Amino acid sequence: MTTTSMLHTRHRLIGHLVYDTVSARSGVLRAVAPDGDAPKPVAWLIPVGGGIEWTTPVRAIEPVTAPTQSRPSPQGR
Repeated sequence: MTTTSMLHTRHRLIGHLVYDTVSARSGVLRAVAPDGDAPKPVAWLIPVGGGIEWTTPVRAIEPVTAPTQSRPSPQGR
């Protein structure tokens, strides 16, 4: 990660759906930046479709991959 403007840090998952292992929720990663006087940047997430933003440690986010669609089994074959 490298620092950019306003103390924000670049992250490959910004703008993508991620899973927060601390809160067990999924949301879109909006930024990696400080939260107040915290010594390390945190991940800023927002629920899909909007809502209240929350923060979590950067190490607690994982990418969410789309579930694979299983095909219905042919009946009577």
